Amino acid sequence: MILIPAIDLKQGQCVRLRQGRMEDSTVFSDDPVAMAGKWLEQGAGRLHVVDLDGAFEGKPVNADVIEAISAAYPDLTIQIGGGIRTMETVEAYLEAGVNYVIIGTQAVRNPEFVTELCVEFPGQVIVGIDAKNGLVAVQGWAESSDHSAEHLAQKFEDQGVSAIVYTDISRDGMMQGVNVEATRLLAEAVDIPVIASGGVTNIDDIKHLNQVQDAGIQGVIIGRALYEGTIDLAEARAYIEGQ
Repeated sequence: MILIPAIDLKQGQCVRLRQGRMEDSTVFSDDPVAMAGKWLEQGAGRLHVVDLDGAFEGKPVNADVIEAISAAYPDLTIQIGGGIRTMETVEAYLEAGVNYVIIGTQAVRNPEFVTELCVEFPGQVIVGIDAKNGLVAVQGWAESSDHSAEHLAQKFEDQGVSAIVYTDISRDGMMQGVNVEATRLLAEAVDIPVIASGGVTNIDDIKHLNQVQDAGIQGVIIGRALYEGTIDLAEARAYIEGQ
């Protein structure tokens, strides 16, 4: 199971939100490039980056920061989400050295877009499914849809999607523990690997996810817990490697 540190970008800074609320953010660094380097030094091989401003505006806002991270650490695998709505945006990110693009809102509103991307950029497309009260949220989590997470995920079976990032919005940034059961159920519902996100608080969350990884859980994204020090990345990696 891959451990993936998160960098959420708001106005060029590295922040964490609570339950996706832009007005409830904590700034952890004004140098996201240096923060990426910190996680790389601690053994991270993959980074989860979100353009929060882009998610709300529907177009890239912090692309220059993301390109700077990619240029500074070319060996770091980067997955980027937030505001990716066009083929041109995807091309620009991949040309800048990003490895995976995460499609959220467009996966709900225009699933054919995901299919087209999978044909054009095989193996580099991830679908982001963000659920609140069992229903998928879109537009930076500001709006709810009428899709369940499982129903949406099953739409992309056999489309060539590399993975699904599943986030329980109610737990995201709240330090209340990851929703292991919902993640397991989603992973069992599809053949696409699932990456868990939202609420990861301590090493016990890593252990609980690891116990059910055979359901199809490929990795876990860790955000606030790393920044507040309730999870030590090196310790968590040592645990996973020892299993």
